[in-house]
Amino acid sequence: MDSVATKTFPAEALHEFCARVFIYFGLSKSDATQAADVLVAADLRGIDSHGVARMSSYVGQVSEGLINPKPQIKLLRSTPSTATVDGDNGLGLVVGPRANQMAIDLAEKAGAGWVAVMNTNHYGIAGYYVLKAVAHDMIGWAMTNTSPIVAPLWGMERMLGTNPIAIAFPGKNEPPIVIDMATCTAAYGKIEMALRKGEKIPEGWAMDDRGYGTTDPADVMAGGALLPLGSDRERGGHKGYGLAIMVDLLSGALSGANWGPFAPSFAVAQALPTRSVGKGIGHFFGAMRIDGFIDADVFKSQVDDYVRVFRAAKPAPGTTGPLLPGDPEREAERIRRDNGVPLILPVVEELRAISKSTGVPFH
Repeated sequence: MDSVATKTFPAEALHEFCARVFIYFGLSKSDATQAADVLVAADLRGIDSHGVARMSSYVGQVSEGLINPKPQIKLLRSTPSTATVDGDNGLGLVVGPRANQMAIDLAEKAGAGWVAVMNTNHYGIAGYYVLKAVAHDMIGWAMTNTSPIVAPLWGMERMLGTNPIAIAFPGKNEPPIVIDMATCTAAYGKIEMALRKGEKIPEGWAMDDRGYGTTDPADVMAGGALLPLGSDRERGGHKGYGLAIMVDLLSGALSGANWGPFAPSFAVAQALPTRSVGKGIGHFFGAMRIDGFIDADVFKSQVDDYVRVFRAAKPAPGTTGPLLPGDPEREAERIRRDNGVPLILPVVEELRAISKSTGVPFH
């Protein structure tokens, strides 16, 4: 980001702007605040592709009537430790947190809670949800399927979403280990950000519409596709492909949502799927009480030891040493809480356009 012009904004100001825009489009104050929480959490953690840069997509979906601003979220079925939820085509930033809390509540009573969600939309960063479970001394899980942009191994059509998965483990004195990743080589938002910045993307991230590798993000937008995590068979692409299918089946088929190439698009301008096999996209949340397996303090002390052992490992040449999952995001949050959130100018202009159309001030 250093090579691209940016403007810095206090996180609180971004939160207020997003919440007020969501209220303008019909969300309740509590739902709008919740949605803004998820977005600004992404920006604070340095995941710029999923923060306020997504506002234009959310606004487009809501204003076109493609997302229900006042969903009546329904429980479709349940057991003492599981549930399936219909999100009533609500904003994923609202439906996701409620379903995630349901998983935590189930775990409090049953030891573990698992909630599948259908008929919903893009839910922001997966890491937001697992950190909520960590706050309850639980191991948290979160995943979602998304609109198709990823080619299957040895294929060239868009058949899978970026299908992220996150899991977090609480420590006692050390920070939690937070694994939060797409199951493709890079999140689609990173392609969008590269295009906005006028930058190339690394080799192995994507192919063009003829099935050949490309470093031009415009090729992806023009009918190309992202590649599974690992890119090709020799580099482990079959493993990323398998993980993407796992997320798709747990989030989509298990909940009654669409899966694979039938997942609806998050961008208003993209073509609709050829047919539907469910409702909306799907999420899958899990929470596990540690004391259902081992004393919570004993486990968290082991996580602390785990963190310290790995950080003490010899660094590779030219590096500062091994990172633990969640370290870069935590460092970004420390800096951005103090110094503000840097937004590239194309994103700033998008937010100004939203401000002009809604009358919500943006400075």
